[in-house]
Amino acid sequence: MIGCGAILVTLAGILMTVPHFISEPYRYDRTSPGGINLTSKDPRWVGAWWLGFLISAGAVALAAIPYFFFPKEMPKEKQELRFRRKGLAVSDPPVSKGEDSSSEQSPADSPEKKDNLAQIAPDLTVIQFIKVFPRVLLRTLRHPIFLLVVLSQVCMSSMAAGMATFLPKFLERQFSVTASYANLLIGCLTIPLAIVGIVVGGILVKRLRLGPVHCGTLCLLGALCCLVLSTPLFFMGCSSHQIAGISHQPGAQPGLELFPGCMESCSCPSDDFNPVCDSSSRVEYITPCHAGCRSRVVQEAPDKSQVFYTNCSCVAGGGPVPAGSCDSACGHLVLPFMILVSLGAALASVTHTPSFMLILRGVKKEDKTLAVGIQFMLMRVLAWMPSPVIHGSAIDTTCVYWAHSCGRQAVCRYYDHDLLRNRFIGLQFFFKTGSLACFALILAILRQQDKEERTKATIPNPGLQQQLLASEAKKEPEESRV
Repeated sequence: MIGCGAILVTLAGILMTVPHFISEPYRYDRTSPGGINLTSKDPRWVGAWWLGFLISAGAVALAAIPYFFFPKEMPKEKQELRFRRKGLAVSDPPVSKGEDSSSEQSPADSPEKKDNLAQIAPDLTVIQFIKVFPRVLLRTLRHPIFLLVVLSQVCMSSMAAGMATFLPKFLERQFSVTASYANLLIGCLTIPLAIVGIVVGGILVKRLRLGPVHCGTLCLLGALCCLVLSTPLFFMGCSSHQIAGISHQPGAQPGLELFPGCMESCSCPSDDFNPVCDSSSRVEYITPCHAGCRSRVVQEAPDKSQVFYTNCSCVAGGGPVPAGSCDSACGHLVLPFMILVSLGAALASVTHTPSFMLILRGVKKEDKTLAVGIQFMLMRVLAWMPSPVIHGSAIDTTCVYWAHSCGRQAVCRYYDHDLLRNRFIGLQFFFKTGSLACFALILAILRQQDKEERTKATIPNPGLQQQLLASEAKKEPEESRV
């Protein structure tokens, strides 16, 4: 599943560089389809993102072909079922001949035998499964280790779902990188390191032969290191640059108009979006009209053409100002940020195999299959479905300027970068803290259980203790005679 996600994210990042435009009628702040001079850094750029889904779906369909050639029943399971049935038949006590026929009972008719056969039955009818399911479900959910492991994995999955959905958007807004570059970083750094973390966790469990307590310790250390690495992310970023008419000066009065007064005579439409940047003062304008520009110049170059707007009444010196948003002053921090995120993902993934082993070793043998199914069901219901909604709602609260369509909010044009960083990383920090708390409780319970087992092993059986005392009493006269 992670491999498919890596392919999808990488392909989406590459294909975002393919231009895919929507033709619109010519207006002052727009151009005809033949005269488009947009670059991939322009916020209006739309890449061919949908091609990645088609290619990934085809790759998944090809990878699923070998599964059609699997046998209906695995031979190993059949031999194990036959062996266990023989063991139950040997362990049954023989029936005495003196008993009357009314009290005779075949081994298969005894209640214990029925329960054992029900536990090892290769398949159940739908009615039998419906009768057994609530009892097994309740028994599994009441298991403290299972419940805490599932909750910790829900927190980890919520973190992963939020990152997978909104991390590219976060990188675009926070560090002014292109969508293709953001997705390429995630596909080349974060996802491969997460896969490496899962493999390393499995190798540690196998090579070191970790028991439940040591698996819990490994999970706790992985979650703790992941939490520590996420702390510097709160400070890796910078505030939003000034946007004319939206980012007011600290001493400005709250009752000002939305846009500066120098362009009031231009009658600029408020729903247009074609940003230009005054690089000298690092002030961004929503459209050239809002900057008071009256002319447009296209500077041709061998690789790409650059659009400039001149005679701008709202810009010091009258321009020219280049088309496009202002670049972030923290663009150099994108690689350190992604390295920390990727290392945190790798350390969080180390807990995947040990936590899975805690579930398999904690529940009963006959409940393992159902426990794994319940685990994945709860992860999808409690993590993968609500987490993108929670992250999206938190990100929407940081918007400072919404574009409207048909009188309704359509898309956010500008975010408060400080709020965006604190709330997005804060949600990740919250889920990591929840996972760490669950692993700490798991380790405490496992140590308590291990301590109780050692105490029972050191205390001798009362019957065995009486036999030892009787044997010592018999030996005393013999020793006195000697």
